[in-house]
Amino acid sequence: MQRTMFRAKIHRARVTQLDLNYHGSITIDQDLLDQTDIWHNERGQIVNANNGARLETYVIAGKRGSRVIGLNGPAARLAMPGDIISIISYGVMDEKEARHFKPKVVLLNANNEVIESHVIPSHDETLK
Repeated sequence: MQRTMFRAKIHRARVTQLDLNYHGSITIDQDLLDQTDIWHNERGQIVNANNGARLETYVIAGKRGSRVIGLNGPAARLAMPGDIISIISYGVMDEKEARHFKPKVVLLNANNEVIESHVIPSHDETLK
């Protein structure tokens, strides 16, 4: 059996730009992608803490060091600059891998700088 598991999260990111005329996606600083092992073109879920909006799109790597978090295309209508969002990645794994997998999480400050980075315990670790 395959299971879809939480794989990585960029938590409390602040939206820095909106581009309604782009054809879709979310732009994320490459440094943040590296720290969470989220890839360019990977599917991601975006959850807006300010208005409750939830959407899925794909990731575009932004300029390294820019701290950019930009919603593009129709997603730009679901946020305002300064909104706090979480970006979540999921992965499909067989049960053996899923039992031992440890998701990566980064927590950001108001300038989209990492203030905390950790891994979440695996399924098996929580059963102990």
